[in-house]
Amino acid sequence: MNQYFRRAVIGSLAGAAASVTLMATLGHPIASLLLGAAVGMAFSLTTDPGEGNLVDNMMLAGALGVPLWGVLSIVVFPWLSGKTPDWSAAEMRQHFPALVGWVLYGVMMGAFVELLRQAAIVVFGPEKPAVPTGLGNKKRILILGGGFAGMKTAECLEGELRRDPFVSVSLVSETNALLFTPMLAEVAGSSLEPSHISTPLRTSLRRTEFIRGKVASVNFERKCVTLEPQPGEAEGRELEYDQLVFALGAVSNYLGLTNVQKLAFDFKSLVDAIKIRNRVIDLFERADRETDPAARKSLLTFVIAGGGFAGVELAGALNDFARGILVDYPNLSNDDVRIVLVHARDVILPELSATLGRYAQARMEERGVEFILNARLTDARPGAVVLSNGELPAETLVWTAGTAPNPLTKTLGVEVDRRGAILVEPTLAVKGKSGVWALGDCAAVVDAKTGKPCPPTAQFALREAATVARNIRAALEGQPARGFHFDSLGALCVVGHQTACAELSVPFARSKSMRFSGLLAWMMWRGIYLGKLPGIERKVRVLVDWTVELFFPKDIVQTIELQ
Repeated sequence: MNQYFRRAVIGSLAGAAASVTLMATLGHPIASLLLGAAVGMAFSLTTDPGEGNLVDNMMLAGALGVPLWGVLSIVVFPWLSGKTPDWSAAEMRQHFPALVGWVLYGVMMGAFVELLRQAAIVVFGPEKPAVPTGLGNKKRILILGGGFAGMKTAECLEGELRRDPFVSVSLVSETNALLFTPMLAEVAGSSLEPSHISTPLRTSLRRTEFIRGKVASVNFERKCVTLEPQPGEAEGRELEYDQLVFALGAVSNYLGLTNVQKLAFDFKSLVDAIKIRNRVIDLFERADRETDPAARKSLLTFVIAGGGFAGVELAGALNDFARGILVDYPNLSNDDVRIVLVHARDVILPELSATLGRYAQARMEERGVEFILNARLTDARPGAVVLSNGELPAETLVWTAGTAPNPLTKTLGVEVDRRGAILVEPTLAVKGKSGVWALGDCAAVVDAKTGKPCPPTAQFALREAATVARNIRAALEGQPARGFHFDSLGALCVVGHQTACAELSVPFARSKSMRFSGLLAWMMWRGIYLGKLPGIERKVRVLVDWTVELFFPKDIVQTIELQ
């Protein structure tokens, strides 16, 4: 039996069986049955039966119920009946039973899909294994980088080359875990525990060899990669490859501002988020015993440079955190705290429409965040931030205003653009290098269909990884490679407690996108990203953190000591 036909049948049956939870919501048994079967088929076709288990499937499908509710019950169904979607609180309360129905549908559908998969294995046997690509000589695939692009490439290769004894996959990363960066601001804002948004690469990748190390050089003629020596090693380890993947990611770009680079906090890693959180607590402790009002205000002024997603989400999280812990500091008042976001344009969130950018700014200003627009950061010194239009007394500066590809790309001897990103073909093959691929933040990717540059975002990196994996398999089998094409699904941004902005792409709609804001967008953000968070254990831990946050105040325990 063809594996895709088999998956489609399993998904349709599972979705139809679970659609009983939708009948009370939709009011049309036949429509509920057809819709449930269609969603179940799509779920079964797009999830790998070789990964996860019953609980994983239930959690993943249950999390998908939230965006399905938001798109279908809130927007599509009213639109089809000639009504305008209503976002009022009263209307949202009426839609709450539909939300429960969709989540229950997802949980039941995920369980039925996995149970039917196991039954199919008993009756028909496992899916047909991949045809071995080699003839006795083992092919070595080496991936450099353990971020979204690198880890997803390894996962896709494991699926593409499952049970192929003639291929080995290795991944090199400086850290041993994948950081789920969309939730990084919540760590800085003390909403989530740091380890709960990091997934160990060793346990997530089942047939990929993980190697912790930093790349020192690449020799394309000898087809080997040299790592920097570890403590106690005289020379770095050499790794040979037949297929090489660059997924090195990006670093902060301080645009030549030496003092800013020296004094500002970075916001790229888990350690950065922990440092920022502990910096806030440390300065609150110092300000609590400061008697000079001007000095106290400077201590509690936190400046974020950059009005993109990272800067806005961090500003919102820090504002909620700082004002939420004031109750523990009786000598401080709300007026002492300043969260200031500096942005070079006249509207924040350039990734979204101007309407949502202005909405986000208005909601954040209501909660106390200050904005300095059309201004650039030009310098910094201890106790002050220098802007193009003046100077701001502040003890803390966080830089989110620019990134650049990993500096290693400029030392490889391959073609790069002016930013240092590796130039690749539409197939994601590195120009002029056979068997070498690049994707994600370190590559200049152009859409094969539209010819437009692809943004360096996680949703594009994940799809690029799938294309690279398919093309590597095609190269091993002597088949032609396919170009990369992907239409953005939209973007979401949290701007504060229970408030977010969302812009979802809708190809069939006249406006090409649907915009959401407020509580609905915040629920969609949490539902979508919880579903994308790797691993059932991490999903449960994050859900527990979010639940605890509803009933208890922010934690002000410092986990590291700052000097």
